[in-house]
Amino acid sequence: MGTVRRAGVGRSADVRSTPFVVVSAVVWERLSTWTQRVGEIALLGTLGLLWVFDTILTTAPQDGTGAIVCVVGGGVGIVAVVLRKRRTWLVALALIAASLVLSIVVSGAPELRAVGFTEAGAFMVLTITVLRRVEPIRNAVVLAVGILVVLLSLPSLRFEGLNDYATAATQAATVVYVLGWSVGAGIGGYLRVQQERRKIGEERVRRGERLELARELHDLVAHHITGIVVQAQAARTVGETHPEAVLPALDAIAGAGSEALTSMRRLVGVLRADDHATRHVGVTLDDLRKMVGQFSPAATFDLGPGVSSLTLAPEVLTTLHRVLTESLTNIRRHAPHAPWVEVRLTTFGDSVRLRVANPLSAADPRLSRLGGGFGLVGMAERVETMGGHLIAGPVAGHLWEVAAVVPLPAR
Repeated sequence: MGTVRRAGVGRSADVRSTPFVVVSAVVWERLSTWTQRVGEIALLGTLGLLWVFDTILTTAPQDGTGAIVCVVGGGVGIVAVVLRKRRTWLVALALIAASLVLSIVVSGAPELRAVGFTEAGAFMVLTITVLRRVEPIRNAVVLAVGILVVLLSLPSLRFEGLNDYATAATQAATVVYVLGWSVGAGIGGYLRVQQERRKIGEERVRRGERLELARELHDLVAHHITGIVVQAQAARTVGETHPEAVLPALDAIAGAGSEALTSMRRLVGVLRADDHATRHVGVTLDDLRKMVGQFSPAATFDLGPGVSSLTLAPEVLTTLHRVLTESLTNIRRHAPHAPWVEVRLTTFGDSVRLRVANPLSAADPRLSRLGGGFGLVGMAERVETMGGHLIAGPVAGHLWEVAAVVPLPAR
């Protein structure tokens, strides 16, 4: 729950923009994409150069066993680096197994020089990815330690010789591999810590949204039940003198009970907190319109056909209010000089759709973190709790859009 979907960059939209905004936003987005691609190409290129270096270094006049081992081990390592983000734990285990099999097969060969710098480099890259991506953390640590054991075994199993050169080379390679693994483990551990801190922050936001929603729905249900009790008491009093008035009163009680049950079904397993948080139980469409009008003279609020005639459930209105509040706050924080802001509420099948759009700028920091901040996480949690979904991200390369679709309760 709480995931934020990205809006499609290629989608068309009826928006206004300036040529500068369009060009600068597109350039920024493409630059970010190409930076990642160039980094991946540079990594693979470095491993390719090491692969060639290994082959040249290990070629012996009497036999080519060392070169064959380095070619095979290096090739498997490069493939593992390419596939490392798909099934990280499986790729790491496969490379560990392949490396150990190669070492056992060629162990004891005379004058063998097949330490395998490409293979070692692939292991170091995998150490970063394993510590960052493998769940749970204990499995990541076990795999990282396994990689270290294999790295320590490579020099002793693949560098045979009785002279001082072989001994010194084995020791030097061991030191280099340990240092390389330590750097990789440090980077991977740092990235994992940052990732875990973000998860904790997101979970706090989700918990806060659930509690806030529970408070609001609790008040709504209490309101309905109070009405039921009052109407039941009135029906009993009136029934003694005017029996014909009892049936309409019972219908009203049944309707209030149905609304209360609908709200109760939407109440997820959360508890009401004792603090006095801000409530928005009495939100109306006019409140949404006033919020947009107070935000900026350049902001517009538009209702689609048939929306004004709908009777929206209070919990739906409070959800829309929450999404609109966070969206306008983000615009003020990240695009304070936006020349216009469009807010539109429309029907979408059996749901309502709230869309908030504003033009991007070249310095818009939201482009650098499309996964969304905690505000987006909170909005997504609220909308998904109501059975809907949230989309947030750049659209058509020149505007930022937040679109929340919230289903209407069945009547």
